[in-house]
Formats: sequence, structure tokens, C-alpha cells
Amino acid sequence: MFDGLDLSMGNLPRLSSAQSRSISAENPNGGKGQGALATEGTGASSARDLGIGWKISPSVLVAAGARLALAEISGPGAIQHIWLTTMPSGWRSLILRIYWDGEEDPSVEVPLGDFFCNGWCERSNVNSLPIVVNPAGGMNSYWMMPFRQSARMTLENRGADPATVYYSVDYTLTEVPEDVGYFHAEWRRSNPLPYKTVHTIVDGVRGRGHYVGTYLAWQSNSTGWWGEGEVKFYLDGDQDFPTICGTGTEDYFGGAWDFEQPKGQYHSYSTPFLGLPQVIRPDGLYRSQQRFGMYRWHIPDPVRFEQDLRVTVQGLGWRSDGRYLPLMDDVASVAYWYQAEPHAHHPALPGADALEVT
Repeated sequence: MFDGLDLSMGNLPRLSSAQSRSISAENPNGGKGQGALATEGTGASSARDLGIGWKISPSVLVAAGARLALAEISGPGAIQHIWLTTMPSGWRSLILRIYWDGEEDPSVEVPLGDFFCNGWCERSNVNSLPIVVNPAGGMNSYWMMPFRQSARMTLENRGADPATVYYSVDYTLTEVPEDVGYFHAEWRRSNPLPYKTVHTIVDGVRGRGHYVGTYLAWQSNSTGWWGEGEVKFYLDGDQDFPTICGTGTEDYFGGAWDFEQPKGQYHSYSTPFLGLPQVIRPDGLYRSQQRFGMYRWHIPDPVRFEQDLRVTVQGLGWRSDGRYLPLMDDVASVAYWYQAEPHAHHPALPGADALEVT
């Protein structure tokens, strides 16, 4: 890789001139020697007998309707790790945005929980290479996010209540080579998926880059199996037919045979590159539908494109006489990719009601 950004085990002993920095509520500017200087903050009352330097500002409060800048960084460099936690009730109404090099339109625009593979506003542990979620709701991203001039990260609260957010953004200041792309992520939802249509995971991507991951939050609105649909990649001018076509939803996420193990049960799993970490079962009363969360990281096998990209997934189950049943499920997705700037605009996020998990 390049100076300061390749910390794989094989290269870990190599010394570097890169500078390590971290932004948090205790050091909001990431300045050298500027941490733990707050005299006011969410921990001021608890530290009233101790004074400055004793956890006076461990978190920030994002008011309802407000948008808060979590990090503003001058480059070149790269965000290497994000840790964040807040209450699950706000995971779909808190919108994470990241802007590179002074751009007006964000390269990342995703509800917070979905970005961290927790789209249902209920905690689910994830043990993968780029996304890790630990008890109880500690969200971690290890996606490498290089920038050349600047990085800006914001959190918008579209909910009705204020949100208390604990966070840290760990980054390095170092040179970034010309052939390094920028990180992007986009959220979409089909609720319900119209009959005989596909859910579009991402479309309208323009430029050169590579696709690195998919997260799906899937609610089954009918009885029976829901995962026969194929995931398709349309690359560089593909129109009616894709270049890459899978054989079924559970196959794309590395499972098989309906994720059924033992017989009659879904079996959750979480591995470095793919997983079904969340299975939410009906309770026989108000929780009437089955819900699933699953991810697939194309880290060893990125999907390269030179001009444009579209990714879709079908909703298919079974009906009588061995026929496929087009489903009308609730499907939300996050697409993750790297590309050269400039990027095409993300579709506008819907309003609060269309974002809501009901």
C-alpha cells in the first residue's frame, strides 16, 4: 500500500512518518496535545469534584432536527477507524454523511445503524473485517477512507428526540497516491417492493472504481422462504442483462439451503467477509414479521468498473406447482464502493415516515 495506511500484520513493524490523530468529544479538532481540555460537557457534573482532564466531555448531544459536525480534518490523510455508540431507537433517524475534499454533495449518506449493519434499530453483534459491532451497541468501522485535501463527517438527527452520541474518529495524516479512490456508501429502501420488480441496491454510479460491499435489512411479508432472488451487477454499459449474476440471495451472502441449520431454524453467522448476524423472529403478538440483516464484503474480490455500475437484487419466494413467487417485502440496502471523484449525486433520502422502522 502506501506510507502510514498499510498496517497489515506483515507490514506492522515498518516505521512511517505518518502522524496519528483522533477526534472525539474530548478533542473535537484532533489537535496535537489538545485532548481532555474541556471545562464543560456531558460529564461535567460527574467530574465536578475532579476538575479539568477528568472525562468532562465524553459525548455530544445532537438535538432533534439538528446537524452536527463530528469531524473536520485537513489533509492529506485517511480515516482509519470510527467508533460510535448511541441508543438503538435513533439508528435509522440519525443520518451519517461524509464529504471529501470540500465537495458539496456527500460521498457517504446512510442511516447510522444501516451503515454499521444494524438496520432494524435492534442491537446485533457483527464480527467482520471492516465492520464490527460489539456488546452493547459499540459500532466500529475499519473501512480505509483516504482524502487529499479535507474530510468532513456530520450526523443529522431526523428524529423527534435528542440523541446522545459517543464517538471517536481515528485518522492518519500522510500522503495519498494518485491511484487511490475515495470511499462511498449509499442507502436505498423498497417498502414494499413492488410486485415483479427488483430492489436496486445502487444505480447511477459514474466513473472508475470498485464495489466492495453490500448490507441488506430484509423483512419477509409473506410466509415461506424469501431468498431465491439473484443479485446482479451491471457493469460499463450493461443494459438488459448483467455481467455478473448470482444464483440466490443466500448464496450471495455465503450461505446455502435457506440458511437452515438445524432443520426448521435459521442459523445466524458472522465471518470476516460475509454473514447473517441478525435474525428477528415473530413473537406471536405485535412482532408479526421475520426480519434479517446480512452483509457481503468484496474485499478479496472487488467488483471493478470503468464507466458505470448498477447492482440489483430480486425478491423471490415459492408458490404452488414449484413456481417462483415475486415478493413484496421491505428491503433496505447499503452499497459500499471506492471510485475516482467526482461522483454522481445520491438519490434524495426519503422523509421520516419512509425511513422509520415500524
